[in-house]
Amino acid sequence: MTGLPKIVANPLPSRNPPPATIALLQSSSLPMLVQKELERMILAGELGVGAKLNEVALAERLGVSRGPVREAFRALEESGLVRQEKNRGVFVRQISVAEADEIFEVRAMFDEWAGRRVAQTASAEQVKELRTIVERMERAAAKSDVDAYHVLNLEFHDRLIAYAGNAKLLATYRRLVNELNLYRRHALAQPGALPFFTREHRDIVAKIASGNAAAAGKALRHHVMGSRERMHRSRPAGAPAARHVAVGAARQSR
Repeated sequence: MTGLPKIVANPLPSRNPPPATIALLQSSSLPMLVQKELERMILAGELGVGAKLNEVALAERLGVSRGPVREAFRALEESGLVRQEKNRGVFVRQISVAEADEIFEVRAMFDEWAGRRVAQTASAEQVKELRTIVERMERAAAKSDVDAYHVLNLEFHDRLIAYAGNAKLLATYRRLVNELNLYRRHALAQPGALPFFTREHRDIVAKIASGNAAAAGKALRHHVMGSRERMHRSRPAGAPAARHVAVGAARQSR
């Protein structure tokens, strides 16, 4: 089996991403590389919510056998991105608005705690990293690039939770974020949303840099709950559930 030029090791952007080949990613197993690429495709919207994932077509598309794809499906189910239905197949997970509300409430508590913690412990380098992400968000907002902004938004909050230094919290947080992916993208696409959210992110970093734990925690909680309200405003009234489409099969039929 040859290298996998379409597979990337990390769905979040890095300054110098390594060439996506097995030879240069020796620390990663093939199923893990497949998992990361499928995760990237789901979070980027290339594999839509509710879409049925065609194991054979995806294996062919990624240049691997079906085994690594099957293992990746199991890992993605554990992370909350897909669901497996007996005798039906694997689908990109779709959550209800009620579930999304609950997740936002849990996220608000996590983010508030993390904001307080990071405001007390953040190094100058960590604050600089957060500011750099916000600057990249500003550039994406200026271009109205929702896709790029969405990835940077994920990176900002993931980095913030990671800086809090609680591995269990980080793992739980990442699963919750995965489940909210659809709703967060819709909220970002609203007119004026990108500049508004960017200002909030810059304010959060300023409060963390000042060492004001209470203010940082409050700003993050307000930010998350505000995102929940935007989710409700961005959701079309009576919008139908996502249609199950066999990903890959449609490509083959063209």
